[in-house]
Amino acid sequence: MPNQPHAPVPELYVSYDSAMKLKVEAGELPSWDLTARQLCDLELLMNGGFNPLKGFLGEEDYDGVVKDMRLADGSLWPMPINLDISDAFAETVKPGQDIALRDPEGVILAILSITDKWTPNKSLEATSVYGADDIAHPAVNYLHNTAGNTYLGGPITGIQAPVHYDYRGRRNTPNELRTYFRKMGWRRVVAFQTRNPLHRAHQELTFRAAKEAQANLLIHPVVGLTKPGDIDHFTRVRCYEAVLDKYPSSTTSLSLLNLAMRMGGPREAVWHGLIRANHGCTHFIVGRDHAGPGKNSDGNDFYGPYDAQELFRKHEDEIGVEMVDFKHMVYVQEKAQYEPIDEVDKSLTILNISGTELRRRLVEGLEIPDWFSFPNVVTELRRTRPAKSKQGFTVFFTGLSGSGKSTIANALMVKMMEMGGRPVTLLDGDVVRKNLSSELGFSKEHRDLNIRRIGYVASEITKNGGIAICAPIAPYTATRRAVREDIESFGSFIEVHVSTSLEECERRDRKGLYKLAREGKIKEFTGISDPYEAPTKAELVVDTENVDVDNCAHQVILKLEQLGLIVG
Repeated sequence: MPNQPHAPVPELYVSYDSAMKLKVEAGELPSWDLTARQLCDLELLMNGGFNPLKGFLGEEDYDGVVKDMRLADGSLWPMPINLDISDAFAETVKPGQDIALRDPEGVILAILSITDKWTPNKSLEATSVYGADDIAHPAVNYLHNTAGNTYLGGPITGIQAPVHYDYRGRRNTPNELRTYFRKMGWRRVVAFQTRNPLHRAHQELTFRAAKEAQANLLIHPVVGLTKPGDIDHFTRVRCYEAVLDKYPSSTTSLSLLNLAMRMGGPREAVWHGLIRANHGCTHFIVGRDHAGPGKNSDGNDFYGPYDAQELFRKHEDEIGVEMVDFKHMVYVQEKAQYEPIDEVDKSLTILNISGTELRRRLVEGLEIPDWFSFPNVVTELRRTRPAKSKQGFTVFFTGLSGSGKSTIANALMVKMMEMGGRPVTLLDGDVVRKNLSSELGFSKEHRDLNIRRIGYVASEITKNGGIAICAPIAPYTATRRAVREDIESFGSFIEVHVSTSLEECERRDRKGLYKLAREGKIKEFTGISDPYEAPTKAELVVDTENVDVDNCAHQVILKLEQLGLIVG
C-alpha cells in the first residue's frame, strides 16, 4: 500500500484518564525491568514507529519473520521484535497473564498481555536474520550472550512514553513528524539514516538525493543503540546541529530516532524503510553497505556493498517508500567536488578517508583536511576524542590462577604512577572479590557478574581520563568481549593474556588450591573443573615462565607506547 504521509499512524497508547487508572492497577502485576534495547523497541511499538505491530511478536509471527520476513497475516516485516526474559522470570509467568513493563527507574510504561511463551532457536534466528551464526556480528553476539533464553509475545497497552531528558525538541513521534510535514506543505520527504557524524560527503549525498527525488530532506539519525564503539549520540547530535546551517532551513529538518539498531544489513535496510514510511517519509536513502556490521570471524564483510539496495528494491512497493540509492561518494581532486565512485573517470585522482582512518587521525592528533569534513565538526569530535596520549584506557589482564596477573599488574601500576599524568587504579581480582563481590560464588553466572562489575568500574575510570588496570581470571570469552565493548565507548581496551601453563601455575601454588581442586574439595575451579577460554586476539600475550616480573611489565609499557597511549 502506498504511504499516506499525512494520515496518522495507529498508536498503542490509551487515553490519559485510562493510563492513570491502569498505572495503579499495573502496580499489582508481576513486572519486568526493560533492557536498553527493549526500551527502544517498546517506544517505537507504542508510538507507531513499528506499525503494523501491536506488541511484541508471538511465536507464529516470529517464525514467519525469521523464515521469510512475513508476519502471519502476510505483511512484510524483516526483524524479530520480541521480549526476551531471564530463566528466573520465565518460571513465574505464563500465557494469559498480564505483566507490567518498567523502565530502569521502575516507572510503568506499558502492560504486556502474554499470548505466547517459547524458547527460540537462536542459531536459526542468527543464520536467517543476520546471514550467519557468527558472534563477530554484534546482533548475533547479543543474541547468544546477552538476550534471555525465553521470548514473550503479546499485545501492548501503552501507558506512557519513556522520558528523555536530552534534545527534547529534536525527538518526534511518527505522528508529530506527519503533522509537521502537513503544516510545512511537504508532500515529498526523503529520509537520511545515519549513526555517524555528518561530513562533506554526506552533505553532498543528501543534497543529491533531495534533488533527485525532488523532495524535502529529513536528517533522521539513530540515537538509540548502535554498533559498539560508535561515537556517542550526544557528540553526534552536536555535530549535526553544527552543520545544519549548511542546509536550506525551509526544506530540511533534523529529527532523532530512538531505534536500537541490529546492524542487520539488507534486512535492516528494509526495516528502516518501513519505519520511515511510518514517520511520513516518501523516499529513503540506502547507501553503500547500509547498516553493515563490518568483518566476520574470517575477516570478510558480512554483506556485499549493495546487497541492501537489492533487497530494498525487491520490496519497494510493499515498504511504501521509494529508494534513493547511492554509491560510495569520493572526493575528486581535479574537480574539487564529491562524486559517486562509479561515475569518476579513472584518470582522475580520488581522495577518501575511511572511518578507521578518521579515528586514527583523531586519536593521533593528525590533520583532518577541509575537503573531508567541516571545521566545526572536527572541533566537536576532537573535544570528545582527544589524542590517545590524553585519553583514559584500561589494561585488562586475564589468565589462570597463579599465572602472575596480579604481580605484573602491581608492577605496571607502580611504573604508570611513576610516569604521572593520569590517575591509576588497580582492580585486582581478589581485592574486588573482597570489596565489591563478597556475596558472589564461583558459578558461571556469578563469575560473569563479577567481571561485569569490574568492567563497569573500569569504564567509569576510562571515561573520566584515568587508567584502569584489571587483573581477574576472567575465564569466558563472551564476558571479556562485553567488557571490551563497554570500555571502548570511552577509550582503549588492551587485553593482556598471561599465558602461563597450567602445570607452571600448579607448581607455583603456595596455597594448595589446585591440589584441593583436583581432590574435588574446591568446586568450579578454573583450569580443573571449570574451563578457561584463552583469548585468541589479545593485544599482548605474556609468558611468565623464565621471565622476571619487571620484564613482563616492561612488555606492557612498550605495547602502550606502540599504541600511542603513553609517550615514551
